[in-house]
Amino acid sequence: MTTELCRVVTLSILIVNWNSKDYLRRCLQTVRSTCAEMSPQIIVVDNASFDGCAEMLAAEFPEVEFVQSSENLGFGRANNLGFQRVRGEYLLLLNPDTELRPGAVARMVEALRTVLGAGITAPRLLNSDGSLQTSCVQALPTPWNQAMDCDLARWMFPRSKTWGTWEAFHSQAPVAVEAASGACMLMRSETFRQVGGFTNEYFMYGEDMDLCAKVWRNGLKVCHVPGAVVVHHGGGSSSQSLNRLSDVCLRDSVHRFIRMHQGLIAAVLYRALMTLTATIRLVVCASVWLCSGKVLNSTGSHTLRKWSAILRWSVGLEVIPKAQSPKPSCERQAHRILDIGRPTLD
Repeated sequence: MTTELCRVVTLSILIVNWNSKDYLRRCLQTVRSTCAEMSPQIIVVDNASFDGCAEMLAAEFPEVEFVQSSENLGFGRANNLGFQRVRGEYLLLLNPDTELRPGAVARMVEALRTVLGAGITAPRLLNSDGSLQTSCVQALPTPWNQAMDCDLARWMFPRSKTWGTWEAFHSQAPVAVEAASGACMLMRSETFRQVGGFTNEYFMYGEDMDLCAKVWRNGLKVCHVPGAVVVHHGGGSSSQSLNRLSDVCLRDSVHRFIRMHQGLIAAVLYRALMTLTATIRLVVCASVWLCSGKVLNSTGSHTLRKWSAILRWSVGLEVIPKAQSPKPSCERQAHRILDIGRPTLD
C-alpha cells in the first residue's frame, strides 16, 4: 500500500484491557511505530484493572482515548462500549497482548478494500517464539468438527475442510476463511454496526467466532491475510497451563454458539458427542496409565482432570454463568485464563 493511500485512511483502534499494563504498553508502542501515517484514533476500554494502567496511559500515551469501566464487562461488552466512541471508517479490534509488525494494518486495509465482498480481514498470528499460531484461523463450530477435533485427526487428514485451515496456511494471497481470531481483526465500522457488534451471550470465549458468523450471514466474507503479521503473546500457552474453568468455558461457549446459530437439536447433539468423546478419552488415558505401570506424569494428570471436567459439564454437573452477570470469583479466574491464552480442543 502506498504512503498516499495510508494517509487517507480513517482508522479507529479499539483495545480492551484487563490488568495487562506491560503488554498494553508494548502494543501501543507498535501501534505508534507502524500506524503513524494513518493518524489513528486509539480507544482503550479498561475493565476495572488495578495495575496502574490508567496512570501509565496518561503519562506515556496522552493521545489514547481512555474509557474506564467500574466493573469487568468482559471482552464483548467492553468492545461494544468502546465502539460508541469510534469515529473512523475502519475499525481495528486489537488485544493488548499483541504486537503489530510493520505493514500489517496497511495490508489488512488493502485487502478489505480490494477483495470482493470482504467484511473482516485478519492477520497471520505468531506466538511469542515466532511459530505459527494455528488458532488464528478456525472453522465455525459444528457438532461434527468439534467431536472429531484432535491432534491425531488433524495429522492424518491435514487438508480436510473440517478444520478450515489448510488453504489459509498455504496461501500467499488473502483467502476466505470461516472464522478468525478476535486478537486482531479489521472491518469497516459500518459492518460492525450492521451486525449488531458483539453478542453478550458468552461468559468467556466465542465472541470472535460469533461475530464472524454474523458477518458471513450478512453476505460478507472473513479473509485471512498472510502478508499481515502480528505477534500474539497470549495465544501460545500450552494447554497444560490452563485449568478446569478454561476447558469447560470453551466447550460451553461452543455449545452456546451452536444453539444460537444451528438450533436446539444441534446443541443437544453437540453435548451428547462431548459426553461420548470425553468418556472415550478418559477410558483410553486411564487404560494406558494402568497398563504402563508407571506413576502418572503431569501431562497425563492434566488430561484426566481436563476431560473429567468436560464430562461433568456435558452431563450438566458444571454450570457456567452468562456473561451478563458473572460472579466476581469466576470473573477474576476467567480473566487470568484469558491473559495466558485459549485452550486447545484436543
